[in-house]
Amino acid sequence: MVTPAFLAALRASLGDTPVLVGADERAAYAHDALGVGPLPDVVVRPAHTADVAAVARLCHEHGVPLIVRGAGTGYTGGAVATRGGVVLAMDRLNRIIEIDDVNLLAVVEPNVITADLQRAVEARGLFYPPDPASLEQSSLGGNVAECAGGPRAFKYGVTRRYVLGLEAVLPTGEIVRTGSKAVKNVVGYDLTQLLVGSEGTLAIVTRITLRLIPRPATSITLLATFATIDAAVDAVTALIRHRLVPAAIELVDGESLRAVARHVGQALVPEGCDAALLLEVDGSAAAAAEDAVSAAAACAEAGALSVDRAATEEERQRLWTVRRQLSPALKGPGIAKVNHDVVVPRGRIPQLFAELERLRQRHGLRIAAFGHAGDGNIHVNLLVDERDEAAVARAHVAERELFERVVALEGSISGEHGIGFAKAPYLGIELSPDEIALMQRVKQAFDPKGILNPGKIFPEPTPPARS
Repeated sequence: MVTPAFLAALRASLGDTPVLVGADERAAYAHDALGVGPLPDVVVRPAHTADVAAVARLCHEHGVPLIVRGAGTGYTGGAVATRGGVVLAMDRLNRIIEIDDVNLLAVVEPNVITADLQRAVEARGLFYPPDPASLEQSSLGGNVAECAGGPRAFKYGVTRRYVLGLEAVLPTGEIVRTGSKAVKNVVGYDLTQLLVGSEGTLAIVTRITLRLIPRPATSITLLATFATIDAAVDAVTALIRHRLVPAAIELVDGESLRAVARHVGQALVPEGCDAALLLEVDGSAAAAAEDAVSAAAACAEAGALSVDRAATEEERQRLWTVRRQLSPALKGPGIAKVNHDVVVPRGRIPQLFAELERLRQRHGLRIAAFGHAGDGNIHVNLLVDERDEAAVARAHVAERELFERVVALEGSISGEHGIGFAKAPYLGIELSPDEIALMQRVKQAFDPKGILNPGKIFPEPTPPARS
């Protein structure tokens, strides 16, 4: 599909922009955090929107698949060239263009790292709340593509809440600008929000205008431990009953706690603990202190073994580092980690954990679960020996059962990782044929030749081979 004539036209259009065709060069762009994917045919590293438009126009004319790649931290294969073609590696589009203190907004290119923007705005007394666990590696363009969330989503909401406008390139090569710097805008269809969460299947984002808020004066972090996961879930219910809205409520089960202890080389919780809650409250000094007392009381009411408060900023950061190490801690030599970010209504979390226990017993699996209990978004990890074909097969049966039960609980099969190709075969569990057909008509309107990130969201016949 990528012919010598296409390559010659690509190079002629791009001048000095890097066009990578060597196998070793392309290998770095073959997969994301999922770890699966074939080599792309070509990798282009644009530095300007005009470069992106030129590549899109040529791919459209020649019918070549075009895949956009940010930092490659996704868990569903969204940045993988499942059908070959050109990967647009956006790493050179990495500038913070503007931070506007008066209008409370920032304008950035898509490969600005999330944590870098957070540090830049916090130095000016401002705050960008979305905080995916990969914030030190993930790019804002990827966050927009997946509508990323994170622990603070319970109080502050997910990425789409902060996107005011976009500059984007259509797969036909036109450059469009959606939204504006105004906080209110109801002119026509909301194309900005349509593109947020579209996983790079509708357009290529080249500039993002983000809403900021004032930075909270104080943040207080608590770690509460419990003898059982049921007690920890009861504490979440108690927090809500006390009408508390913490900035974060992170629930961690015993399997995950033990994995992190092995990973960091020290015990993190007292003997007899099989679950924990990591809580953060913020606001004015007085309000945060009052909420911290109330949160500790709610945990004690649910039977907490201990409730400890981070005494210093260093302790607070250490606790959050441990939380963000959960996913890598569950990996290990020979371990296949089937990772899913399911969501249920907050009141259904006890039923979700009951279902996880049934899956453990029914399929003989190790299952580790942790996540954002405040909004019901739990990361469920099925852990199996990748050499044990029978165990891998049981895990795949279990993941379908998990999705079916989550939807039956009025939830969703993905809260922040997206669909990519990994979850595409399960789309019909949650969406009706009419809903899928409507989405496909939207895709057709933006991308008439179907070149942009093909094989994502909607099922494709066969999965990609491991590179």
